[in-house]
Amino acid sequence: MVRPDKDSSESRSLKQYIGQAGEDYAASFLTEAGLIILQRNFRCPKGEIDIIAQDRDDLVFIEVRTRSSAFRGWGEESITWLKRQRLQAVAGFYILQQGYEVWPRIRFDLVALRWQEEIHFCNWLQAIF
Repeated sequence: MVRPDKDSSESRSLKQYIGQAGEDYAASFLTEAGLIILQRNFRCPKGEIDIIAQDRDDLVFIEVRTRSSAFRGWGEESITWLKRQRLQAVAGFYILQQGYEVWPRIRFDLVALRWQEEIHFCNWLQAIF
């Protein structure tokens, strides 16, 4: 596959395509694992989270990271302190918005995918923080 220039609109659309394909794959993978997908691409003033799911008694907030190379590190390495803070803020916003009477048990997961023409590796890390 020929890679477009880093700054081109083709590069952005390729990155968006790979990201969307990764999120679709992750949602299917998680559903097959028994999770119930409640929402995808939840956006609010605090930020965005890729997947919100129910896993038995846990409300799970899932970040999906799809990488086609290790140039900037694999997805497992990409959750920074700032990203963690944003995910927690988005989760709090979601819970308040949904009007839960009792704060649910929550968990933050990461699905890290390696993409080279197709998905070659899927690493589901539960309770990353």
